[in-house]
Amino acid sequence: MTRSRFTGLARHVVLISGAVLVLLPLLWAIRISLLPAEDVFSPKFHLLPSRWIGFENYARALTASPLLHFLANGVFVCVAIIVCQLLVAIPAAYVLAKARVPGLRLIWLAVLVALVVPPAALALPLFIMAAGAGLIDTYAGLILPWTISPLGIFLLRQAFLRIPDEMIEAARLDGLGEGEILVRLLVPMISPAIGALVIISLVAHWNDLLWPSVVVTSGAKATPPFGVMLFQVQEIGSDYGPLLAGALMIAAPLLVLFALAQRRFLDGMTWLGSK
Repeated sequence: MTRSRFTGLARHVVLISGAVLVLLPLLWAIRISLLPAEDVFSPKFHLLPSRWIGFENYARALTASPLLHFLANGVFVCVAIIVCQLLVAIPAAYVLAKARVPGLRLIWLAVLVALVVPPAALALPLFIMAAGAGLIDTYAGLILPWTISPLGIFLLRQAFLRIPDEMIEAARLDGLGEGEILVRLLVPMISPAIGALVIISLVAHWNDLLWPSVVVTSGAKATPPFGVMLFQVQEIGSDYGPLLAGALMIAAPLLVLFALAQRRFLDGMTWLGSK
């Protein structure tokens, strides 16, 4: 009994220590966002600011640059990417999982290869293609390169494989076409996997800095991370209080969304991993 209690205590100590290490940068960012400029690099450490200017820092983050415009750009780009990814990934994954067509194994191999290619390696060829198509500094240039998601196809194919073929055959015998089977029968059944994919894609593209910094040349099309970078260079300089205030306001929607959708995300990942 004593050994069991000790094991449980040690497990909780390890988990709490890990949580503190993960949360420490966020807590530190919140602290700096409340500090005046003279306290940020003060040689003396003060847990609380010498004077409270948190409201001023957050107000300056909103007024010194078009932060709300950057947020609106991020919402539009992420929603458009997710919709396009689902429109491509759902039928592609269904065909790869259930169709019996020659050549599908080669396509599936291409999907697996695409999974291990880092996005940074594709930045230069994608930029050349976008420039040739006249998509530099456009919303289309931000959205179109990510409409095909190898991860989305992989996850949804695994979800379709869990559905018995007999169920699909029964639907065909009832007179349903392939489109009706996919939309009315199968998509609701794999909704946990779709929810997990939506959250993964949203986090990845909301936080993406590399591709917007390559294809965007003006603040009008800047997404939140790239907008913060422009904000730092043009308006704030070394005043890190407003800069961290802006960064926290950009991170806040994702934190709220994940807090609300964490059960669905965990259910989706558990559903994909179970047999």
